[in-house]
Amino acid sequence: MSSSNDTKTGIHPSSSTSGATSASDLPPLVTERPPRVLIAGGGLGGLFLGILLGRAGIPYEIFERSAEIKPLGSIMCLSANILPAFEQLGLLDELMAFSKPSHGVTFLTDKLDLIGKTDGSSAEVVGYDRILFARPELYELLLKKIPTERIHMSKRILSFEQDHEGVTVHFSDNASMHGDILVGADGAHSAVRQHLYKILAKDGLLPKTDTLEMSKGYISLLGTTEALDPAKYPGVLREDSESYYVVGDKDTPYTWTMFMVPGNRICWNVVVQLGITEIADEQFKTSDWVPQQNKKMMDSIRHFVTPYGTLGDLFDATPIERVSKVFFEDMLFETWNHGRTVLIGDAAHKLLPSSGSGAVNAMQDAVILANHIYDIKPTSFNNIKTALSEYKEERFEAIKDQYPQSHISAKLIFGHTLLERIIRYIVFNWLPKWLQHKQVLKDTAYRPQANFLPQAPSRGSVAPIPQNPSKRIQREQEEARKAAIAASAL
Repeated sequence: MSSSNDTKTGIHPSSSTSGATSASDLPPLVTERPPRVLIAGGGLGGLFLGILLGRAGIPYEIFERSAEIKPLGSIMCLSANILPAFEQLGLLDELMAFSKPSHGVTFLTDKLDLIGKTDGSSAEVVGYDRILFARPELYELLLKKIPTERIHMSKRILSFEQDHEGVTVHFSDNASMHGDILVGADGAHSAVRQHLYKILAKDGLLPKTDTLEMSKGYISLLGTTEALDPAKYPGVLREDSESYYVVGDKDTPYTWTMFMVPGNRICWNVVVQLGITEIADEQFKTSDWVPQQNKKMMDSIRHFVTPYGTLGDLFDATPIERVSKVFFEDMLFETWNHGRTVLIGDAAHKLLPSSGSGAVNAMQDAVILANHIYDIKPTSFNNIKTALSEYKEERFEAIKDQYPQSHISAKLIFGHTLLERIIRYIVFNWLPKWLQHKQVLKDTAYRPQANFLPQAPSRGSVAPIPQNPSKRIQREQEEARKAAIAASAL
């Protein structure tokens, strides 16, 4: 970041003593201007929040610790619980251009015998098709919507301080930035959360549950192939996404998945439970991304079969630098906000993944948080604290409901203990279809939208769960009504 850029955007080098912004630079305690929002993390949640705030007329800056973001080359799934917000922002058509609808998933044994099938939610019922695509393409779409002067790379947060006048963030390059609200959208190992929790623990304000380590139960290798030959992979030509989960037996404790995405490509994922195979445990101990380590694991499983040959065929069609290693971690933190600081996405709740559920929840967080920030008027410390607390209150129950479901889903798809195999057998052989359908409808009924934008048209036969209305809009409508009454009396 050049010095001229830093000056223009309000990022200033810290002084040689404290690095804090002087009192004369601080905003007044109460102002009619919207709050200035500092977003730590340039992932999907941070970008989505930035786009929403921009549409609401709220100033923001995004700070990303990396010099360049390389999103995982994995599959992502979006459905009716976030697509209305994309439609509000005018992004739905662009999203659909690199997506395929998914009308269900086929589960197979490692001998390619049928275990069962799950049906996708019908657009006639829930309003939108469930769509699949390669994650980097969504990242590129959102990044293009952020003005270049609003996102700052190589900005690693070291610390911050907050009081009744504002929040000041300090970076590793000796620069600092002052704002009204700090949003930690910087992932499972959030620097914002770590510093906030350190302060709260020192003051005796941090719950013991928030001091626990995140559990790591699974390890995954994932990637997206180059364009494939349709003669060998005819499924890539289908209009919808042909999707498979292949579940190994007790001697092959892996699950490997394949999803067809536009461009004649396949997104693949290989998951194994930690503590079951030695090679997975070696990968776990190697915390850094090392292509040689990934290749070692890939070489050990390349003979696994798929409906189109072996996993090795897909590995050979995937550049090694596009292969990523991911730990499946989970933790539901209790503390999401304090003062002017708030957490979203994996920084607040890390759920076991299911085709991009972490990103979906981060974007849902962004919608609800943007709604509450929009309601802040005038901008004051008390109004900010109230808004951030109400965001947490509104979102926490939705996340809390999903937390046990994510564990059940992981056991169903990726688990290989005796109990987990029994659960899988029960679900695919005894669980009634109507009950599975009921859960799908429940999951897709939660569809948060931005209160400050025109609502997306009502689609499907299932009514969405009502969300909290905008207090600001209600207040302004009431003031307009009173003004109209007073004017008519003259």
